[in-house]
Formats: sequence, C-alpha cells, structure tokens
Amino acid sequence: MVGNNLPSPADVVALYRSRNIFAMRIYNPDQGALSALRGSAIGLILDVSANLAANIKVSTAVKMDVVTDTFPPSRGVFNPNMSQQMVPIARFLADTGAPLLANVYPYFAYRDNPRDINLNYATFRPGTTVRDDGNGLTYTNLFDAMVDAIYAALDKAGAPNVRIVVSESGWPSDGGFAATVDNARTYNQALMDHVRQGTPRKPGVLETYVFAMFNENQKPGDPTERNFGLFYPDKRPVYPINFPNN
Repeated sequence: MVGNNLPSPADVVALYRSRNIFAMRIYNPDQGALSALRGSAIGLILDVSANLAANIKVSTAVKMDVVTDTFPPSRGVFNPNMSQQMVPIARFLADTGAPLLANVYPYFAYRDNPRDINLNYATFRPGTTVRDDGNGLTYTNLFDAMVDAIYAALDKAGAPNVRIVVSESGWPSDGGFAATVDNARTYNQALMDHVRQGTPRKPGVLETYVFAMFNENQKPGDPTERNFGLFYPDKRPVYPINFPNN
C-alpha cells in the first residue's frame, strides 16, 4: 500500500482471485481494503492493537534477529538481549494455540554475508548441502535452515509445539546487490513450490506469505525496498510466476 500509483482495493482483490491467491496480509485495518475483502473468501492476517473477538488468534511478527547462533539450525536460541520478551511470548502462544509469525529473508542474510553464503543455497538452486551435526538433518536451502533455527529456539524456550507462520519472505528484483529479476523469480517460485513440504525439522505444509504483491514507489529505505513486488502497479507481472492452486 506504500505507493501513489497502486490499484484500487477492489482491483487488488480481483487480481488475487484471478491468480488463485486465497490468503493476504495487510499492515493496518484499512477500511477500503477490508470492505473489498468482505465476501471474497480470502483469509487475512491483519496488523492491529487489541480488543479483538475471542475467536481470533493473536500473535506477533518477529525478524530473524530474535534468534542467535543459527548455524547449524539446531543451535538456534532466542537472543539473550530479547529472551526476557520472547520466552514469555513463546509460552503465551503455546497456551493459546496461536502460531509465531516470522519474517524470513534469505536475501538479507546473503546480501550481508556473500562470502560465506552461496547464492544457490540462498535461492533454492541446487548445489549446496549442509548437514546439521546437532540433529543429523540435511539442508539444501537457507530458508529451511532459518525457519528451523527459530523452531530450535522455541523448543529451548519451552514451547516446542508452537508452529511458525512465515509472515514475510521474498527477494527484490532491482535496486541493490543480487537484486535481479532472475534471482527474484527463482527464489519466489521455488519458495511457493517448496513450502508445501515444510522443513527438515517440521515436515508438512508451512503457511507462508510472499512479500510483496506490488512494487511500492513510496517505500522508504534502501532502493530494494521498493522492488519486492510480484506485480507492477498496473498489475503486469514483474516476471512470469506460477501460483500453486490452494
């Protein structure tokens, strides 16, 4: 929504439905978006405050910096600087049956450390295999390793049954290091195809939200932030991509 040239909420909902996308995350209770979603059968993650109906699960979204010592994944633990907040949150989620929302971006991990992280490993391309000697599991992509490091941290926090929902993941197509159309298409297509099988630690469908639907010309920060979209504001695809049937 951070742009001055984006489609109307009704057009966005129509685009979702035409592409068989039946889940959405929005970052505030925008009344126009909520009105357009009414009756659409599109599931929603909504960022708000409080006082929600009792039948709505409440969680919080975290970045990867809440976890430290992530290699190998089995060593993952909540960052000591944040553990006083994260451990009670993890146990609250365990008590209420809600998931932990996690924003997982192999792109930023690769951008910040290309010497030690292979591009193929970061983009689901074949060629790299990593064995976790802590649990004997094998990893062929960075996304799985990052998610399983969070699962390891939840386990150590006394919340082993809390599931993870990946509330953001994606790869920019322009604006910075390794931000190319080819890398973005490869990563996002593989991500959508891959999450049906889950991770080595937690097999099964992993609910995942791709960031973002549109390039946003008013997004602040690094130029890559304005180029995470799967679509241009005029609804043309930035690159060809196949959406799995839900």
